[in-house]
Amino acid sequence: MAEIMLAGFGGQGVLFAGKVIAKAGMEALKNVSWLPSYGPEMRGGTCNCKVIVSDGQIASPDIAEPDFLLAMNAPSLEKFEGKVRSGGTIIMDSSLIDKKISRKDVKTVYIPAKKIAEKMGDGRLGNMVMTGCFISRYGKIPLSEVVECMRRSVSKAKASLAELNIKMLKAGYAF
Repeated sequence: MAEIMLAGFGGQGVLFAGKVIAKAGMEALKNVSWLPSYGPEMRGGTCNCKVIVSDGQIASPDIAEPDFLLAMNAPSLEKFEGKVRSGGTIIMDSSLIDKKISRKDVKTVYIPAKKIAEKMGDGRLGNMVMTGCFISRYGKIPLSEVVECMRRSVSKAKASLAELNIKMLKAGYAF
């Protein structure tokens, strides 16, 4: 089982990234839960979601000590860093967070997700770079499943972004 916390500002695609992970987990025949949380102000306010991917039953969608934290901004890192389970992994967007993790009991991945996304054509898609990085570290959902899930998950209004999202996933996966 993997308990994943994704956190950032509203508008960064935190909830969408969580949905992609949850849907890809379902495609890989895992049990999943997806629990969003956001402030009433949405865009620009705080936002996070909890995703659980498991081979067994999931007793509760809530997560007290995540195995993975995907932190997309400094306030989210500050809020959730201490909650990550010992032996867990913190993946943080180092283009937006200039802090170094002081904990020695967790793995840390500093990925410049926003900068990678900007270089690839759309700085708004750092969430997909972060998601690809998570998928590679988690290792239990094939990238091909995530790519297919992405093709089916992007709304019709944003269908033109599907291939760009996939490029971002692959870039994060290769990081």
